[in-house]
Amino acid sequence: MESAATEPELTEPYLATVLSSSGLGVEYVRAEGNTLFYLDTDGNEIAVTDYCGGYASLILGHNNAEITAHAKSVLDSGVPVYAQFSRHPVANRLAAKLNEILRRETGDTEPYFAHFASTGAEAIETAVKHAEFDRVLKVSALMGEIEEHVEQARDAAREGRLTVADSAYRKAAAGAPPKAATGSPQDALEHLVGAVARHNGEVAARPPVLLALEGSFHGKLMGSVQLTHNDGFRSAFGGLGTQALFLPHDQPDVLKKTVDGIRAQARVLDVVVTNGVAEVVERDFPAFCAFLVEPIQGEGGIRLLDRDAAAHIQRVSAEADCPLLIDEIQTGLGRTGAFFASSLVGLRGDYYALSKSLGGGIAKSSVVLVHQKRYRGEFELVHSSTFAKDGFSTAIALKVLEMLEAEDGAAYRQAVERGEMLRAALDRVRADYSDVVKETRGKGLLQGLEFHDQSGSGSAMISSAAAGGILGYVAAGFLLRAHHIRVLPTASAPNTLRFAPSLYLTEEETGRLETGLRDLCALLRDQDEQRLTG
Repeated sequence: MESAATEPELTEPYLATVLSSSGLGVEYVRAEGNTLFYLDTDGNEIAVTDYCGGYASLILGHNNAEITAHAKSVLDSGVPVYAQFSRHPVANRLAAKLNEILRRETGDTEPYFAHFASTGAEAIETAVKHAEFDRVLKVSALMGEIEEHVEQARDAAREGRLTVADSAYRKAAAGAPPKAATGSPQDALEHLVGAVARHNGEVAARPPVLLALEGSFHGKLMGSVQLTHNDGFRSAFGGLGTQALFLPHDQPDVLKKTVDGIRAQARVLDVVVTNGVAEVVERDFPAFCAFLVEPIQGEGGIRLLDRDAAAHIQRVSAEADCPLLIDEIQTGLGRTGAFFASSLVGLRGDYYALSKSLGGGIAKSSVVLVHQKRYRGEFELVHSSTFAKDGFSTAIALKVLEMLEAEDGAAYRQAVERGEMLRAALDRVRADYSDVVKETRGKGLLQGLEFHDQSGSGSAMISSAAAGGILGYVAAGFLLRAHHIRVLPTASAPNTLRFAPSLYLTEEETGRLETGLRDLCALLRDQDEQRLTG
């Protein structure tokens, strides 16, 4: 199955070695539907059933004929693909269609404005960047308001109609004014104002607070990797960006206590004059940039957010005025039986990030949707992306939406039906090999199968692979070699295999997967490392 190319490996050579060592270093030459093809040593095509699905990018399969025909027609029309700084009516129609779907699934009638990008990680960074832009403008407005109040107090002091309340010094941690100031309202006020300014300056200088869930994955770029919980991806780059706080999704008290604690420490002070007396009052400070949430954690092991946890996150975020950023990059576009998986648990975002299947399997496309109440038009002048909103990818994305929405959303019902078929097969394997399979979980066409820890296996190879976190890749190599099934483990939970096929998954394909998984489980149970590694 290895490529016969003789050229030196200059494209990620280390990764190529890792793939080869686990039996995954295959060169695929053709693809259609749920099938990839490689050539054997005699040049014959070998079909492989693809359950990776482009990491959930192929809800409509490889090289979907309808999308391919549409892509050809778009290119044949001579549409300008790159005409930046001009009007983009197709992109606008796409944004309108996304708004229509959001209204239907969430009941929110307020508009969401769209920012386009090329990849999921870029969409996440665009959303976070916008959220921080909004926060900084709110901070500026708040500090401006406090400064206006200070100037009003100064005017009153100059006119001799102001006294400073003794309690004001205590609240500002200012200490008593110097004796020289006791007879001067202006000096007494400036002593207080200086303490207030120092306190507010310290609060404003703190980095923005970013919240994410334990097990989260939001990308591997310089900023998005800080929001990805897996320390193996993040630790080397901690000095490059604001660090996120990772919170458990199943411990509501921890979330509430953490957020309340941040709010309490982030209050700023304001000087308010009432009936000629200057007092100090606390004001809430916009400390939070965003709270990022995946409805289903893909790389985290196919972990579902339940309705109670979603409601708690929604409530705590609203109370703290912390924007909720819903990462639908893997889960969106109908994979779970609804266009937005978050809508199935009642979660509503201030921001939504979409990508992967938005490109129909042939284009690189992503979009950020920003609720009207958060949107800052000025952001459009300080943020741009060369390949965003282009004439090709937006036309493909619009076609994808049309196909998913056709026949009153038949695709969503099909995702549920095929997902139930897939889940039933995984559950049968778990039932018969409960000593090997720990759990199956997922929603629609995003499913996972988790193995029990095999580090105690009697096989030195299996035990070593499990302890090193690579057993999932060894298992994937076996399934590919022995059963022509392509599957991979989730990045942050390597004992969990992820299944993300297209809407067109068949009973025959599902049956072959079940056969392959049964064989794999039998090998692990029997500790047959020779067959496992080939």
